[in-house]
Amino acid sequence: MDTATTGLTFRDATEADVDTLVALIESAYRGDASRAGWTTEADILEGQRTDPEGVLEVVTSPDSRLLTVERDGTVVACCQLEHRGEYAYFGMFAVSPTLQGAGLGKAVIAEAERQARETWGAREMHMTVISVREDLIAYERRGYRRTGELSPFPYGDERFGLPLRPDLQFELLVKPLD
Repeated sequence: MDTATTGLTFRDATEADVDTLVALIESAYRGDASRAGWTTEADILEGQRTDPEGVLEVVTSPDSRLLTVERDGTVVACCQLEHRGEYAYFGMFAVSPTLQGAGLGKAVIAEAERQARETWGAREMHMTVISVREDLIAYERRGYRRTGELSPFPYGDERFGLPLRPDLQFELLVKPLD
């Protein structure tokens, strides 16, 4: 039996979930707590990963949803899905650091892709990753391909963190959903 995906409930986030989701996202990417998982950005960024306003914007936007994953009434993962015409954007992905590496993230991605296809008829899923994070390029195992399309990291905007190195940029990854 796959214990990583046993007893999971998927639902759209509500405004009441904002603080819980901010705490989850922060724990997955920033500070010492994030080092328990493989998604940590603690060696390349300090400061915040997101804030309540950013999460609330995703929750309340008409073309976006924040898929929230619970096990036994506890939020254990989340991801943003945004409808952008022919494709959906996948972002704000977080899995509780102590649960990473056991298949939970794989289940969340699969459900996100299914919902993007069925809800919006999306033909592709797009996501951006920090290009220096070679471990995140592991999404290739899930069918995402590196496009080589780069965009600048928002240096100077503390809402996205405090960079610890000068070479950060985002790379677009794409997966066909047909």
